[in-house]
Amino acid sequence: MNMTKTIVLMVGLTCLLVFLGGAFAGRQGMIIAFIFAAGMNLFSYWFSDKIVLRMYKARQVTEAEAPALWSVTQNLALKANMPMPKVYIIPSDAPNAFATGRSPSHAAVAATEGILRLLTREELEGVMAHELAHVRNRDILIGTIAAAIAGAISMLASMAQWGMIFGGFGRRDDDEGNGNMLASLAMIIIAPIAAMLIQMAISRSREYQADATGARLCGNPMWLASALKKLHAGAQRIPMDANPATAHMFIVNPLRGGGIATLFSTHPPMEERVARLEKMVYGQAIAR
Repeated sequence: MNMTKTIVLMVGLTCLLVFLGGAFAGRQGMIIAFIFAAGMNLFSYWFSDKIVLRMYKARQVTEAEAPALWSVTQNLALKANMPMPKVYIIPSDAPNAFATGRSPSHAAVAATEGILRLLTREELEGVMAHELAHVRNRDILIGTIAAAIAGAISMLASMAQWGMIFGGFGRRDDDEGNGNMLASLAMIIIAPIAAMLIQMAISRSREYQADATGARLCGNPMWLASALKKLHAGAQRIPMDANPATAHMFIVNPLRGGGIATLFSTHPPMEERVARLEKMVYGQAIAR
């Protein structure tokens, strides 16, 4: 279901790009914008592990330095038939974790010092299972494609804006000219916002999918549900000095926000995530 939703959202994002490109810049302009946006995001995709880990001063650790985190990650990687990812610790009291890397063979998982102090071993296993699920489901790639399309839409809107300023859009005095100018102005404003909303919805869909995949991988959905409750409370109590551009990578949103900000949230509501995991437990009980 989550994969179907992701596909529908990606198709919607692509259609928005095609429509906006055809309306403002034609096929050639659309292709140019997409190539520029794809190039920037491809660089981010290829080097995301190094960039993000360095940004948060993450330190690679050995089994001797972090035995619990290492053994949990190793056991889950074996269960998932995945290569063992590199393991990092982030020097932060804020409880959180993320995975990065362009493929299972180039993956890394990172956990803060705060999460290691807060969670039990079972809860830590649920969290690491969630992170390995992101790697297994190729969510870094999906997020990069979505970001490239959304970036191209923003570039097209910017091109259209400058075109209105210097190219004479809507300078005619007749009603049709004014109507075209207003329609163009509306699209310049609405299209990037719509693209961002769809991109955020894709991110939330992938979080749900990682929860479900991770719960099955660790074998007990309640381990992850319990961890999410603790992490959500911990993140509110000890906020993390996180870059908004990387907030979507963490298992719980490291940024505070509410009200209309939830529309642009990269994470689903915590209550809904926990409720879905609890339903998985109920479904397992019925299956038995």
